[in-house]
Amino acid sequence: MKKFIYLFVSIICLNIQGFAQFEDFSKILKNADVPSPNVKEWTVAIYINGRNNVDMFAYTDFNRIETQGSDSNINIVAELGRVQGFLPDESTPEVWSGVRRYYVKNDSDLNKINSDMIVDRRSVDMGSWQEAADFVRWAKANYPSKKFMFIIWDHGWGWIDPVMDSENQVSRSISHDFTTNNYIKTTDLKNIFKKAGSVDMYASMACFMQMAEVVTEIKDYAKVIVGSEEVIQLPSFNWEDFLGLLKKYPDSNAEKSGIFLVDTFKEMYQRPEYFKLLVDGQYGTQLSAIRASEMDEFISSIKKIGDIIMRMKDVDAISKAKKDVLRFEVGEVSNDPDKLISFYADIYNFLELIDKNYSDKSDTVYLEFSRELNNFKNIINSKLVIKNVYLNKDRTNKDFSNTHGISMHIPGAKGELIKYYDTYANLEFDRLTGWSRVIKFLDEQE
Repeated sequence: MKKFIYLFVSIICLNIQGFAQFEDFSKILKNADVPSPNVKEWTVAIYINGRNNVDMFAYTDFNRIETQGSDSNINIVAELGRVQGFLPDESTPEVWSGVRRYYVKNDSDLNKINSDMIVDRRSVDMGSWQEAADFVRWAKANYPSKKFMFIIWDHGWGWIDPVMDSENQVSRSISHDFTTNNYIKTTDLKNIFKKAGSVDMYASMACFMQMAEVVTEIKDYAKVIVGSEEVIQLPSFNWEDFLGLLKKYPDSNAEKSGIFLVDTFKEMYQRPEYFKLLVDGQYGTQLSAIRASEMDEFISSIKKIGDIIMRMKDVDAISKAKKDVLRFEVGEVSNDPDKLISFYADIYNFLELIDKNYSDKSDTVYLEFSRELNNFKNIINSKLVIKNVYLNKDRTNKDFSNTHGISMHIPGAKGELIKYYDTYANLEFDRLTGWSRVIKFLDEQE
């Protein structure tokens, strides 16, 4: 997702006679940011990890991406990982396991991959951040472009690193490879970009990843970050229309491209057949594009708000906000029927509810909170969130108009939904905000 023009100069020797050549070298350096004629506008690199229980959907999405394919302005490359046998009713026209890299060509056959396989990665671990970084570096080196987009396709689990025992093996995680039982940890996401370089746009085609805790890890490595606060239902993104718009308007920058992805996502789920999936499943859906450069201001405001919350006298207002806030589907109907245990929620909605329920509006701490809340809302509405889209209600009848583009860990009622490692203190977000102290405080408010 970012700058893809590379200059490699090797100077074996330099002597007095070579001084004129040194002047030519200076000219090269001066013009190094001018792309060569064969450099395209965009490279879209999609890391499709189907080496788990979503192999069928990975295969289907690859074929959908092929319906657009690369053209004279856009490179589309993909690393597709597959593994057979995790679902008893799994059925795809092509049966194979492994990891392959492709240059994606236009192809209307939805039952067969017809793109050129460039590299056979055999049984490499797609749950490794090093493999993801290698893919990005490979894409940048072999398919140069003015702008670069990187997308991770798989399950998502927000900030948490789940304990993947036999009971939880088919649960969501980020880029989980069932053949190695490995996945990319939240704190390792930034290592992808440290090794492979920054990008113009990063997107997670994975559940729960548009969290402040996740975004903070990668905010310095992408201009625009796209993801969902909630579960992303299959059929995932609207690949056909999104890539079609990018090909139609290749000069689009990262922000405009982020809007394309978000708008086409909503349009697809508004179609009767897909909207019915949401209604029947009692799911809401949401996707947002944010400016990574505005995260520092968001983080600063959250630190102030967290400090204020822990000094509030009206803890009943906090307790009510915990119960009423729009929470996301971390659990299931079986273990969280009222969606009160779920610990991911929309932070804007949560703070609005505290404000609404606070009993003494003349309280000095409340007045301090109110001032900072106004600042926080301005950051979200005017700076951080480029575009936020949503549809439908969840199974507790909470409307997804209460999403605002970014979520956070906000503890709910007592209960265990999934086992995960206690690593919150390792997050950059916690180091900058001290939010783990607020989590502990909120956890005590019933």
